[in-house]
Amino acid sequence: MSSTTPDTQVPDGALTRLEHYPVTFFAIGMGMLGLTLALRGAERAWGFPATVSGFALLVSCLLLAAVAVGYLAKAIRMPSAVVAEWNHPVKVAFFPAISISTILLATALLPISPVAAEAIWLIGVSVQGVLSLAVIGSWISHRPFQTPHLSPAWFIPAVGNVLVPIAGVELGYTDLSWLFFSAGLLFWLVLLTLVMNRLVFHDPLPGRLVPTLTILIAPPAVAYVAWSHLVPDPGPFGQILLSLGYVFFLIVVTQAQRFRSIPFALSWWALSFPVAALSIASFVHAQETGSATYRGLGTLVLALLIAIIALLLVRTGKAILRREICLPE
Repeated sequence: MSSTTPDTQVPDGALTRLEHYPVTFFAIGMGMLGLTLALRGAERAWGFPATVSGFALLVSCLLLAAVAVGYLAKAIRMPSAVVAEWNHPVKVAFFPAISISTILLATALLPISPVAAEAIWLIGVSVQGVLSLAVIGSWISHRPFQTPHLSPAWFIPAVGNVLVPIAGVELGYTDLSWLFFSAGLLFWLVLLTLVMNRLVFHDPLPGRLVPTLTILIAPPAVAYVAWSHLVPDPGPFGQILLSLGYVFFLIVVTQAQRFRSIPFALSWWALSFPVAALSIASFVHAQETGSATYRGLGTLVLALLIAIIALLLVRTGKAILRREICLPE
């Protein structure tokens, strides 16, 4: 790669790594903020003070800021690399992870600073709307998408849309929340059919994408939490959504042995947010119904989430030290 200008003094090697800095890094923000909200749900369910979730929020903000600064540097210094990711048939679905992380941050900040939360939420929702339309537009354009390009990662834009009401209703944006929820629910059902067809009737997912199977859990789990904010009583439809979250969780468990032989990659962070969403949904349902069973289930899923996050942080740290991250694929 050509040398940089004298005023920047950035080594070629650093720019090479920056070129391959992936948008999937934002999955770290999703996972950590999901952990924060799950811990907060547990504290409310068990009557504990919000101390652990507060610490998790601080760590989440620091990690998300680091990820955002890195990707912003890539966008400024190497915009062609960002365009290449956008034009990639698989990576394009990960771009809404940026807006999802922003909306999650607003949701986590809402009890602490409603004014800051509203400002961040409005930014996140605006970006989510633009990215959702852009990603869906790219899907239905004449780009040469093929069946092997399809994976559960395509659910990410839908997850971002159904996430909007969780903070949106409390902030007073009820109609906007219904709009995003409706769009997310519709495209989840459409994409679920396509993804199941791909998983059943076509070649298995490549190794790096196997962890994205966990994303199957996220849409119904997040939709349940959103639905509980949109209506006074989640009712049978809410129970169906939550139950589907557990159905997909059990389906993923049956595939767990496939994870053992796969080398670590950033796609492993796909394990975190869906499990967090299921834990949060369980705690919300326990609060809505007074069910000790779902409070216990939420706690068990949270324990699994903590183990997953700890493992991912260790593996990611080791990969960074060994310079196994930001490499050409």
